[in-house]
Amino acid sequence: MKIHFIQHVPFEGPGTIRDWALRRGHGLSRTAIHENEPLPAMDAFDWLVIMGGPMGVYDESVYSWLAPEKRFIGEAVAAGKTVLGICLGAQLLAVVLGGAVRRNAHREIGWFPVRLVPAAEGIPAFAGLPRSFTAFHWHGDTFGIPPGAVRTAESDACAAQAFVYNDKVIGLQFHLESTAESVE
Repeated sequence: MKIHFIQHVPFEGPGTIRDWALRRGHGLSRTAIHENEPLPAMDAFDWLVIMGGPMGVYDESVYSWLAPEKRFIGEAVAAGKTVLGICLGAQLLAVVLGGAVRRNAHREIGWFPVRLVPAAEGIPAFAGLPRSFTAFHWHGDTFGIPPGAVRTAESDACAAQAFVYNDKVIGLQFHLESTAESVE
């Protein structure tokens, strides 16, 4: 399997996802979009992973690559690719799928519990997770659940921690990829 990462800043890389993929022999490629590297052709990857970053999804006047990235994400979803968005990546997915992003009532920064909601039961991507687990968070914005998507997780400070769309598109507000080095 070929996995492609979109990276928005140097310090938000694939972390433990990279380790997981390499242990399984999956091919990895990356676009450092903040360095204006080109996005790949759709046939160059099977999975797309959209990493986080400190910018907002609507900051297109500051980050000229945001609009083309959103189009690319929409094309990947339409092509039936497996897509995982983390933090900013999940917010980009939400907007592409017709949801909205707004300031969250509380900033979540640190290690906090995430709870699966009953709708997560039976969704394969969440099958191996405990009903509650601690995850790393670093966000001030949150996404609304896009039309047709299912909310799958929450935290005390953020009702929308995860969603699934068509079983192949997953948005996570929390960071499952964090390593000790990336948190530092």
